[in-house]
Amino acid sequence: MSGCDVQGLMPLTDALAVMHKELSVVCEEISLPLSDALGYTLCSEIISPNNVPAFNNSAMDGYALHAEDLANCTSDNPISLSLVGKSFAGKPFTGKVNSGECIRIMTGAVVPDDVNCVVMQEKCVVNNQQITFSDTVKINNNIRFAGEDLSMGQAVLKKSHKLTSRDIPLLASLGIANVPVYRKLKVAVLSSGDELKSLGETLQEGDIYDSNRYSIIALLSRLNVEIIDFGIIRDDYEAIKAAMLAADQQADAVITSGGVSVGDADFIKQVLSEIGEIGFWKLAIKPGKPFAYGKLPNSVFFGLPGNPVSAIVTLYQLAVPAMAAMGGEQIKPALRLNAISTDSLRKAPGRMDFQRGTYSLNEQSQLVVTTTGNQGSGVFSSMSQSNCFVVLEQERGNVAAGETVIIEPYGALMD
Repeated sequence: MSGCDVQGLMPLTDALAVMHKELSVVCEEISLPLSDALGYTLCSEIISPNNVPAFNNSAMDGYALHAEDLANCTSDNPISLSLVGKSFAGKPFTGKVNSGECIRIMTGAVVPDDVNCVVMQEKCVVNNQQITFSDTVKINNNIRFAGEDLSMGQAVLKKSHKLTSRDIPLLASLGIANVPVYRKLKVAVLSSGDELKSLGETLQEGDIYDSNRYSIIALLSRLNVEIIDFGIIRDDYEAIKAAMLAADQQADAVITSGGVSVGDADFIKQVLSEIGEIGFWKLAIKPGKPFAYGKLPNSVFFGLPGNPVSAIVTLYQLAVPAMAAMGGEQIKPALRLNAISTDSLRKAPGRMDFQRGTYSLNEQSQLVVTTTGNQGSGVFSSMSQSNCFVVLEQERGNVAAGETVIIEPYGALMD
């Protein structure tokens, strides 16, 4: 289905394809200390500079010995070996272990080259310098070999991988002190509307608090971006133009909330047409139809609708993946699952609908989803109470209770 098939509205998949085709990495490459690199995106592949572990080591507290010495060992025929030394973590045994001998060894300690197994201490009887065993043991038992986890020259993490808290100790185990990453994407955020008031101000008749900017900045703060808050801009053509030009000079991406509809005072689209270019405007999604994407002289523009739910849906579904690509991150498809709707859902064919719901497992361990109620684009409580989007296909109509629907659980950005 083309962008003109639904009264001039572009399908979501087409909009994403347009942006991802046009957008490229805009962030410079930098080097950061590992301790500061969490959340950044790698600008080159990480290759292991050494083996992990670096040496053969014991997986248990016990005794290292020659497995052959216990070949005929049983509970009825126990065998005793002479204790000739010990190997502790950081203090390896430096002597020789002959047949008929063993050494005390601790977890993580170096296993000498002339032994081939470790027997855990719970399976031994200690009598001064004699250690008695009552069972056979396999060669290589309880030994972790050099390079068993990572080998020298092995690719560890790919370019465009976003570093997580799981990756930091991995890189530390390789002795990597600095990592090559892309700098943070700079994102300017502004709201427009004479009706908007800052928190703490007294509302007059017709006024509302500027909640959108708080929701946008809260979500962006979960990304590794530098946020530039331009605050509220009044509904004035020159004021909006000046703000957008200033934002364009300071940021890689400019996000506005409101002012992209068709009202007499909606100047953002007009300004964008004059100083930049519109890539597309109006999508076949609900909520979020009046989303705008375009280019400013030095940055990329994302115009979010003014309704609170519409703003967060389009930010999450469109602007966030686009900005991730601009920051060098490899885009991963959103996790979507089938679930049984416990409620009937109202839906008219023609637009993809992102309703808000709460998913859980029922008594039969089936994945089910329950609506959060009023799905109006101005009802943000439906977002606050939910833990997933109920993604209803563009051509789908009403959903009856018991039907299967697609859900998209919220990721870490929405927690």
